[in-house]
Amino acid sequence: MIGRELEGFWKTVVNTIRDGIMIINTGGAIVSVNRAFEEITGYSREELIGNSCRILDCDTCRQEEQEQEATDICLAPQREATQHQCRIRRKDGSLIHALKNTALLRDGSNHTIGTVATITDLTEIIEKEHQLEAFRKQLSSENQFHGIVGSSAAMHRVYDMIDNAAHSDAPVIIYGESGTGKELVSRAIHEIGGRRDKPFVKVNCASLTESLLESELFGHVRGAYTGAYKDRVGRFEKADQGDLFLDEIGDLPLPTQIKLLRVLEEKTFERVGSSTPIASDVRIISATNQDLPALVGKGLFRQDFYFRINVIPIFLPPLRERVEDIPLLAESFVTKLRLKTDKEINGIREDTMEILMHHTWPGNVRELRGALEYAFVTCHNSLIHPNHLPETITGERRQLPPAKRTAFNLQEIERQELLEALDTCNGNQSQAARMLGISRVTVWNRMKRYQISPRR
Repeated sequence: MIGRELEGFWKTVVNTIRDGIMIINTGGAIVSVNRAFEEITGYSREELIGNSCRILDCDTCRQEEQEQEATDICLAPQREATQHQCRIRRKDGSLIHALKNTALLRDGSNHTIGTVATITDLTEIIEKEHQLEAFRKQLSSENQFHGIVGSSAAMHRVYDMIDNAAHSDAPVIIYGESGTGKELVSRAIHEIGGRRDKPFVKVNCASLTESLLESELFGHVRGAYTGAYKDRVGRFEKADQGDLFLDEIGDLPLPTQIKLLRVLEEKTFERVGSSTPIASDVRIISATNQDLPALVGKGLFRQDFYFRINVIPIFLPPLRERVEDIPLLAESFVTKLRLKTDKEINGIREDTMEILMHHTWPGNVRELRGALEYAFVTCHNSLIHPNHLPETITGERRQLPPAKRTAFNLQEIERQELLEALDTCNGNQSQAARMLGISRVTVWNRMKRYQISPRR
């Protein structure tokens, strides 16, 4: 009775093991498998039992059979036990990476009666290793400079300026159109410089109101204004001994410019609502897509503050002025998107690359990345074709139905066009933005203004 109970328990144990187990008789036929073996191979128990183990098309077994002219390599008498990595073919034809352990089964007279083999699925581990290797290649690419892609003469001049600026504590300002990679440059300066082990703190000057921006930069004490329920540490304190990146500095309000100028001159500041000075050891890196001298001439930007932050200027070329970098950038984005999405898209077709090379790219590198992200959604081939690109790139712009201007005012027309674009794009705000020729932020702002639900 005890023996029968143990036999029943043993079957339960075998079927709970996550590794696949297969028993083969001396003729090479499969006589038993556990549940995990069925799940790994995709074959049912009925399809496996009685069939030859060659149904798995194991590459190492096939190779050894050819080299040693053996008929049943799993039963080779010189092998009591073996362990090796191999690839076996599932029922659906796909290959999986596996670790196979085999051992001979013998009876009481030491005669071989079969083989037991265990299969461990290594596919996920192998794929992760391939991804890590791809990431290593990305990081060590000779066409990259601290995450910035480009080998054109214009970009090499930028790299030289970044390297020189990184070894100085003087303020740096990065000029460039929207989407040229100003934040990447600021991070490269931080990573190369002597403050790389200290904080890198970013502030977007265009995203906050004047009162909030001041509190964000310098912090505040409890009771400084309505809603200030407790003391708050500002970005200057958080960036102490490190780098503070002021993005969109051209949108900085004039009163805040005065206070920042004082911080740069005196190396001290006060929290909002406090008169206690706090020492500041921060290097300022700023960026803008605006013409600061023109703003100075219009009285919208202080001249003294401009001279203080404009010590080391770095000018980023727009993508249309470094066309030779487009293939490198496209290849880099395709590699990253393939790793991110697991889609088997291996590259870009030649005629598609021609289109990318001849586009003017008003949105610069950011627009190129967005175009390829769109292509990864629409592409179901191994290569990206022209029809996988957004219509704003190929020139085949979809025409929206004309708005009925006689019945609506300008705001209603704008609302109707947005509704029609969202309906056409099934609610995808990024695609609607491309269709209307506006930014995704503008779409979001108009949806909020006209009370259009994101779930529409």
